[in-house]
Amino acid sequence: MNIPSELKYSTDHEWIKVEGEIATIGITDYAQKELGDIVFVDVTCEGDTLAVGDVFGTIEAVKTVSDLLLPISGEVVEFNSSLESDAAVINSDPYGHGWIIKVKIANPSELSELIDAAAYKTHIGA
Repeated sequence: MNIPSELKYSTDHEWIKVEGEIATIGITDYAQKELGDIVFVDVTCEGDTLAVGDVFGTIEAVKTVSDLLLPISGEVVEFNSSLESDAAVINSDPYGHGWIIKVKIANPSELSELIDAAAYKTHIGA
């Protein structure tokens, strides 16, 4: 199971990488394995400002559809448009080309509510 140590994690299985005031967000390796073959990602909130825990989209696998929950408050500034033609890249590269959105962070103090790689590993029982 790939759980990069430089990222932060939510207990809802999203990862977050912070670069300045921008956070890149995707789903974890664990989440993509649990979902199975991902066929579609729907994000319609680009330009919207959302709060922690708000649904920012859905991810569809062959057998299920799951909500994507925002791990930090902010304005959704970018959607990974390459997912429109190849959502399966999340299965092969969840922490790289499979990122889903970028958010301009509204409240940096919320980062302290996220967990590190070791705590995430414990959370999933790995």
